[in-house]
Amino acid sequence: MRGFGLDVHRDFCEVAIAEDGEIRSAGRIPTRVASLELFAQSLAAGDLVAVEATSGTDKIVSVLQAQGVRVVVANTRKLSAISEAKAKTDRLDARMLARLLVSGLLAEVWTPDERTRALRRLTNRRERIVRARTRAKNEAHGVLARNLCERPPVTDCFGKGGRRWLAELELPVDERLTLDGCLRQVDFLDAEVAALDREIAKQALAWPEVLRLMSVPGVNVQTAATFMASVGDIERFPSPGKLVSYLGLDPRVRQSGSGPAHHGRISKAGASEARHMLGEVAWKVMQTPGPLRAFFERIRARRGPQVAATATARKLVVLFWHLLTREQDYAYARPAMTRNKIRQLELLAGAPSQKGCKGIAGGKSRAVFDAERELSRQAEIAYRRLVSDWHSSRPKQTGAGATAGRASPTRSQAARQTP
Repeated sequence: MRGFGLDVHRDFCEVAIAEDGEIRSAGRIPTRVASLELFAQSLAAGDLVAVEATSGTDKIVSVLQAQGVRVVVANTRKLSAISEAKAKTDRLDARMLARLLVSGLLAEVWTPDERTRALRRLTNRRERIVRARTRAKNEAHGVLARNLCERPPVTDCFGKGGRRWLAELELPVDERLTLDGCLRQVDFLDAEVAALDREIAKQALAWPEVLRLMSVPGVNVQTAATFMASVGDIERFPSPGKLVSYLGLDPRVRQSGSGPAHHGRISKAGASEARHMLGEVAWKVMQTPGPLRAFFERIRARRGPQVAATATARKLVVLFWHLLTREQDYAYARPAMTRNKIRQLELLAGAPSQKGCKGIAGGKSRAVFDAERELSRQAEIAYRRLVSDWHSSRPKQTGAGATAGRASPTRSQAARQTP
């Protein structure tokens, strides 16, 4: 078996070969599809290729795998032999990749399939566009603040009523040009977000796992799609703790010698998009009756709202793992709300409107929604009673766990999916 190391650049790839205990350079090949296909066809059965995770890695992996080549994507965060080397050149980096590959010391990164890659690109682009739109809106608000304008009389400053109010303001010429330019940017970015939402909706309707996650109140298609795009195959994670660590929601741990372990802030490793989206959902969950809101309020009473939001995001990850591995919907779901979410997806994907037809959206009557909300409120009350009884019946703790303001070391069964 031979091991090949590819140091990837924008225009070329430096190649090194490890064979029979020797490492040698093999020149460069262009970073183009045709050249990569010729390189893959020159390999023998059983050869391995190692590449670093970079911007063009996904395309390189797909081209090589289409030719039947086994590719190992190296984790750049664990390549200290390359990043911290005293002598660092393209040839030396490729040789080090080949050496680590054949020795079995190369930390591998999971490579998603094409469907997950496509959804990941869509969700990442949507997040970048939303951030650009937010910057344009903030710049428009800055114009109003610099000119000491009154607060807008409407909730949405960029809606129809807000646009009329902005058009009537008396502003200097330069400030008016800035404000009008911001409004044009917002209109353009709104159209881009709508186009991406339509494509994401089409893919979500064909992805049962995304629809299953949407059964949790407060979780919309953007949260579910971003989560699945970041995680991919849930079978890769044997336990919910592994998934929590993958998304960077586990606390950092420092311990040495006989001293106690110190748990700090979350590691923030992995995909930041999914972690940010889960943090936003945590704040939305607290507005919906149910066990998750009771969990949020219980943590907030002891540790504050920010820690409670992070803990709720972690709880959501554990819940998602149970839903996907057991292939079950959320036990405390609100069926009418879930059917309404799916119907909105269908309309967004281009399904014809059928107003007036009964049963299309799953019974959008106020009575049904109120009844489901009351059941969720009863589930929240039952959770609070369960936690209260558990606290009163558990043995008295000693040590660090009994310190006020610290999280208990005992695992809680809160908001867990039950059969």
